[in-house]
Formats: sequence, C-alpha cells, structure tokens
Amino acid sequence: MSEVFPEALLLIGRVIGPHGVRGLLKIESYAHSEDTLLTAGRIYLKQSSGKISEYGILSAVPHKGGALIRLEGLDSREQAELYCGAEILIRKAAVSRDDDEYFWHELIGLRVYLETGRYLGTLEEIVSTAANDIYVVREGKEEFLIPAIHDVVKTIDLENGKMILSEVEGLLDLNEV
Repeated sequence: MSEVFPEALLLIGRVIGPHGVRGLLKIESYAHSEDTLLTAGRIYLKQSSGKISEYGILSAVPHKGGALIRLEGLDSREQAELYCGAEILIRKAAVSRDDDEYFWHELIGLRVYLETGRYLGTLEEIVSTAANDIYVVREGKEEFLIPAIHDVVKTIDLENGKMILSEVEGLLDLNEV
C-alpha cells in the first residue's frame, strides 16, 4: 500500500456487506454518482479496528439505492465479508469540484449569519434531500433548517469559518413551531 495520511482522505461511503460469491461489495455511497469512485481509481477501506487497506476499483454500478463495487484482489465472498461496515475513503485530490462546491466536512461547524449581521448559530448537520441539501443550524434550543441553494446562501468563507445567508422573506418563519 502506498503511504497515505488520513487528512488526505475523504469519506465517501461505507460497506454494507458482500454481494454474491465473487467478492463484490454492496455499499452505501455518499457521492452523487458512482463516477466519483471510478475517477478516483483507488479506494481505501477502513475497518473498525482502524486498519486501512488500499484497492484498485474495477467497477461500480448502481444497485437498490446504493452501489455494487468490484475491487482488484477481492475475489471471494469470504474476503468481502471482512469489510462489512468498513468506511470507504478516496484521496481528496482525486475529486474534482467547481469553485462553489464544498465537502460537507468543510461546512460543518461554520458560524451562520444573516446579511444583516444577525447570528443564527452553528451549522451542525447536513441533510440530503432529492431537491437540495438542508443545512441544520443550531444555537441553544433554536434550530433553523436552511435550504442549500444559491438564492439563500450568499457567502461561504472557510478561512474565517462563517456562512452568510440572504434574508429571504419567510426563511426563518418556516422554522417556527
């Protein structure tokens, strides 16, 4: 295995279990498409013990809300069973993205403000939906559900750890109970 540093890796899924008898892995993917896996070329499987194994990826196809992947050197159900529950990681450098695209781990923890300067809280969670992601912002007992769309999110400033939102009419009213 080539030398790899954990901070250079990106979590993109987990192994649900083996599929069939020839070493296929059934996975839950956090990536938008299987192309992310194929483009990466190599993946890293991190077992609960912390051991990381590196594999070349031969194929990745959608399957029942997840994906099936075939890896170099993983040829039997017994070998595949060893990775049940393992995290799937790829090198961050293998992922291409636009200037306005961010990894979830970069956004979690940002302080969130309205353009007026009002502090809403910390982005603590991101929920993926069919239409768009939802940012869950909390401060004490207050919780705001913010749609991750360009009309709402004006600025993401990773260097200063903050996000600025447009004060779209009704945005915060939706969060009141």
